[in-house]
Amino acid sequence: MKFRNALVAATVLALPFAANAQPITGLYVGGGAGVNIMQNQNAKPSRVSPSTTLNAQLGPVAVASVGYGLGNGFRAELEGDYRYNTFSGSNQGGQEQKFGAMVNVLYDFVGLVPFVQPYVGAGVGYQWAQERNLYGSNGVGRFTSSGTQTSGSWAYQAIIGASMPIVGVPGLALTADYRFMGMPQDRKYNGTFAAGGATAPGSIKLGSDYNHAILVGVRYNFGQAAPAPEAPPAAAVAPSPVSRSYLVFFDWDRANLTDRARQIVAEAAANSTKVQYTRLEVNGYTDTSGTPKYNMGLSVRRALAVAAELVKDGVPKSAIAIQGFGETHLLVPTGPGVREPQNRRVEIIIK
Repeated sequence: MKFRNALVAATVLALPFAANAQPITGLYVGGGAGVNIMQNQNAKPSRVSPSTTLNAQLGPVAVASVGYGLGNGFRAELEGDYRYNTFSGSNQGGQEQKFGAMVNVLYDFVGLVPFVQPYVGAGVGYQWAQERNLYGSNGVGRFTSSGTQTSGSWAYQAIIGASMPIVGVPGLALTADYRFMGMPQDRKYNGTFAAGGATAPGSIKLGSDYNHAILVGVRYNFGQAAPAPEAPPAAAVAPSPVSRSYLVFFDWDRANLTDRARQIVAEAAANSTKVQYTRLEVNGYTDTSGTPKYNMGLSVRRALAVAAELVKDGVPKSAIAIQGFGETHLLVPTGPGVREPQNRRVEIIIK
């Protein structure tokens, strides 16, 4: 309970210093420490049955690692670890130290949670378990190991945790994780067995060794660049009060203005007084349904009709430039002989 409260408090205190998480890229080192919860172990004397259970107590754990991140969430590392636990109970005792090396593969969930980067992983390796002054009773007699002895087993582990990058120190992060580590092979230690007033040499076989570890630590990713600073908000540009281009559309084969066309021309004339300009271009166009020569003349007539309406609405005639483009510069590309309403137009451009 005390460890959990301390972990929560450390997380809360670190929040003001947390930065957005980034993928681990390149070389990194890490370390952590915490508490190791070793499951009770089965102990079987070689001479006399039955076996008995050794009651393990909480103990410390520490790990150190060096690894490499691929920048896509995956990373691999080589880890060294140390664990220490004691056995205690009715007529039993001793100490166990474990140390070894593991190769881990992990995956970071980048961007899943703001300021925190969860991760999962798995590893395999080898662990040595050193027993010292180990003794116990199986109800028939008492077994005792001979001094300090070491035996090993291949090992595996599963990892789940989270990291919290620290603002102001690119590459540095706090870590907190849970690890389950198992040594599945039996281990044999020499000793003696005393029963009925007689003592004889023998051995003690310890069964599978399972451990639950909770750790907090730090990790440093070499060469990680600082996050790009947020760009300052662009200065708001006031929108132009007028549109500088206006489109007036015509019916097929017509150059006269509709009521809607007159409204658009009047709007262009009114807005031309609100900006500085050198001229108003009035460009006429047609669709492709007539001959090129006829369409050129029709486009000029349409431009003249719009120009006359602009003058009527107060635009100086000297400020207007009239041009006809016929069936070129199509707004909607078509083949020849197509009646396309969007191409039958005059464009007023205020410059």
